[in-house]
Amino acid sequence: MASISRSFLTRRKTTFSQFKWLQQQRQPLSSSFLYSYSSSASVAVPELEPQLRPPTFRPQEKRWTRFLLFVPGAITFGLGTWQIFRRQEKVKMLEYKKSRLEMEPINCKYITPSGDDLDTLEFRRVGCKGVFDETKSIYVGPRSRSISGVTENGYYLITPLMPLPDSPESLQMPLLVNRGWVPRSWRDKSLKGQQDDEHPQSKDSVPTQDSGTWWRFWSKSPNVIEKDHAPQIMLDEVVGVIRGSEKPSIFVPANDPDSFQWFYVDVGGIACSCGLPENTIYIEAVNENVNPSNPYPIPKDNNALVRSSVMPQDHLNYTFTWYSLSAAVTFMAFKRLQPKKKLR
Repeated sequence: MASISRSFLTRRKTTFSQFKWLQQQRQPLSSSFLYSYSSSASVAVPELEPQLRPPTFRPQEKRWTRFLLFVPGAITFGLGTWQIFRRQEKVKMLEYKKSRLEMEPINCKYITPSGDDLDTLEFRRVGCKGVFDETKSIYVGPRSRSISGVTENGYYLITPLMPLPDSPESLQMPLLVNRGWVPRSWRDKSLKGQQDDEHPQSKDSVPTQDSGTWWRFWSKSPNVIEKDHAPQIMLDEVVGVIRGSEKPSIFVPANDPDSFQWFYVDVGGIACSCGLPENTIYIEAVNENVNPSNPYPIPKDNNALVRSSVMPQDHLNYTFTWYSLSAAVTFMAFKRLQPKKKLR
């Protein structure tokens, strides 16, 4: 018994010395060693196993990947700065429009569609006289308008202004005039009239003119209308602003002239639909000398001509929004990179 106890103590000391050496080397113990140790000594091995497990080391993150956290903040900051420059451009553009609208109107006689300075005349007021050709009117829309707090859908009425021969005050070439906003009923009535023209009346309803033929044959006086009794045609006077075609967004459908659907102003397409040259001048009438008894069409006023879809105040709001987002995401990136506090 004494020899057995002596050998057991000797083997136990050797085992603990080997275990201490392996712990200093930070090497995991093999399963055979643990098995031999557990078989030779009555020591609870499960209590030692958690301490003998090698520590798990996570791979260190690359330093350049940390900068990716600041990319959203840089992008939003750039968008906010871009809104500041865009606001400055918008302010200059609005001032340019106001200054040109305050100029005296020029006569359309001195403007030609082939002139090189036609593009430079945009937003310049012009005055012209002619005769509206109501049969070739175009309705562009729908366009909403708020009247006494009530929103009503309608259309812009574009009518060719034709020259009157032998009139020194008349213009010399036709123009396209945006006369203003009209209710929806105007377009419905116009479309109904066009459909009636496509279906002419029957022969029974057409009045015959043979009843007066014998009188004209036997009458000695010629059937000539004197110039003094001829009805005089009144000229329509228009004061407007030279404009160009609209640039529709991706959500606006394409125009369909065959079905009389015009969703945006296309000067060349409208001119060809009216039988006019493609380079016809297009003007928008302004709100001057409106007849109270005949309120429609309602021309645009100077504020509507100057107003843009995005005003300078809107650009300031966008700038504040982008800068706020930039500050928020940058703060979150700093919080993410801060070392975590170790719990004791």
